[in-house]
Parts: sequence; C-alpha cells; structure tokens
Amino acid sequence: MFETIGRVVREALEAFGQAGSLAAEAGRSTRDLKTWGPNFSQQARALGVNSLPIGILIALFTGVVLALLASYSFTGAVPRYLVGTLVQKTVMMELAPVLTGLALAGRVGANIAAELGTMKVTEQVDALETLGYDPVAYLVVPRILAGVLMFPIVVGAAMFVGLGAGWAASLGLLDMTTSEFLKGARLFFDGFDVRYGLVKSASFGFAVTLLGCTNGLRAKGGAQGVGSSATQAVVQSAVMILVLDAFWAVVWLLGRAA
Repeated sequence: MFETIGRVVREALEAFGQAGSLAAEAGRSTRDLKTWGPNFSQQARALGVNSLPIGILIALFTGVVLALLASYSFTGAVPRYLVGTLVQKTVMMELAPVLTGLALAGRVGANIAAELGTMKVTEQVDALETLGYDPVAYLVVPRILAGVLMFPIVVGAAMFVGLGAGWAASLGLLDMTTSEFLKGARLFFDGFDVRYGLVKSASFGFAVTLLGCTNGLRAKGGAQGVGSSATQAVVQSAVMILVLDAFWAVVWLLGRAA
C-alpha cells in the first residue's frame, strides 16, 4: 500500500514539475508566431466552440436545481425574491466556472493528452523536429492560448444560461414573478462577480490544457500508455481546478472582504 501511494505521489509530482518546465518553454515559444499562429483558430474552435453544448447543458440544469433548492431552503424564513440572489451569486461566482471547468477537464484534457500521446508514441513529434518545427510552438502554444481564451467564453455562456434557467424555473415552478426574481438578482449584484468567474475560468483553461499537453508528450508504451496519459490528465486537471478555486477564493475574495 505504501509503495503504491509513494509511486502515485512521485508520478504526480513529476508531472507537475514537467508541467512547470513546459509552461516556461511555451512562454518562450510564443514568439514563434509563424509556427503556432495557423493552428490557433482550429484549436480555439475545437476547445471552445465545440465545448459550448456541454457547458450550456450543465448550466441549464444547475440553474433549475439552484432555484428549487433556494426555494426549499428559504421557505417561510426569508423573502422569496432572494432566490434570485442565490442563483445569481452561485452561478456566476462558483458553479458555472467550476462545474464547466470539471466537465471540460474530461473533454478537453483527455482529448489533448490522447492526441499528443498518439503523436508521441508514433514518433510524429520527432518528425516535427526533423522537419525543423519547434514541437512546443506547433503543438503546445496554440492549445494553451486557446484554452485561456475560450474557457471564459464557454463559462460566460454558461453563466447566462444558468441565470436564465433559474429565472424560468422560478416562474414556472415557484410561482414567482419576473420582477421578484430580478429584484433578488440585482440586490447584491456586482460587476466583480462576473470578473471573478471569468478570471477563474481562464486559469482553469490554462491548467487543463497545460496538463493535457504535459501528459500527452510524456506518453510511452503504445495504446496503453496513451490511455494512461489521458486518464492522468483528467485526474490532475480536476485536482488543479479545485486547488485554483480555493486559491482564488483565498487570494481575491478574502482580500476583497478585508
């Protein structure tokens, strides 16, 4: 048991160490615009546009459940219009970024790791070097930049849909009026709520794409190694999202409250 735990911890630390090294190398490779520029739009579409349906679906059900949960919790204790407050705050600041990030960790992180892992074990990455291309600039940089840019867009759409779903559930299931829901949603609304959620999601996008690239490029051992790298990418990305969520809460929310 201790041997297994030690091996898992060692492999995780190695992966995060390699991720830091790859991030530094990717930062230097951003100057090679001619190499990564043509691939950026394709990656932005694959990582962002194609991920919109899952983000919207998650937000749709999250908004409905939050409205019902708020109504159940507030029954007879506080005014019903505070349902709008709870839906607005939780969707924009926490649930839309985190739940969407976790879903995209599975979709995006696994896809990147499997794609790059397949290229690694079939020696296509070595072929790029032979042809004079920088593999980091060609493969890693466009994916990381697309993740940082497109994750906030997907999360922004999820915020809008989640709030709309909460409003629809309040009208159709809780017998609230639009004015009541909007009163609660506007009561404690601050532009900071949106900025906080979008900045968090950008950091999630960076972590998911970076760990996906790291695990893909360190894959070995054929199909089994590619599958293992994809699994590790998803697990590490999910853990990193939760760590970053706590980090932003401590650094930004706590500082703002003080």
